Amino acid sequence: ELVTLSVLMYPLLRGLALQLHAAVTGSYIPGTHSIALVNCLNEDIAKDIARAIMDKKLAAHVNILPKSSALYFWKGELEESTEILLLVKTRTSKIGELSNYVRSIHPFEIPEIISLPIDQGNPLYLKLIEENVPRD
Repeated sequence: ELVTLSVLMYPLLRGLALQLHAAVTGSYIPGTHSIALVNCLNEDIAKDIARAIMDKKLAAHVNILPKSSALYFWKGELEESTEILLLVKTRTSKIGELSNYVRSIHPFEIPEIISLPIDQGNPLYLKLIEENVPRD
């Protein structure tokens, strides 16, 4: 039973050890921050959503990438359109709130909102995310 308990406790203990190490050394814990990708119909909608995200302090930085071609399946049919993509840099702990908020204001029936954890990066930039997105 001790072996089973040890195996079950390992992820928790490893996470606590990483947090302690980060606190002592000032190092970054991979996955603490994320980049969310949000698709938009046009630049006006993209700017409105980006501003709304920033006003709510759900991100520290949003890039609005230029128009790109998109292919996707919708209701069983292959569709082709153009989209504007938002790259939203935030705390991973805010992804749920960000997703809920974007869905509430986005004109698409099913907007693309996906996130990728940030493994590593410029420590000073990651600190900016930390400073500009309040904790839960």
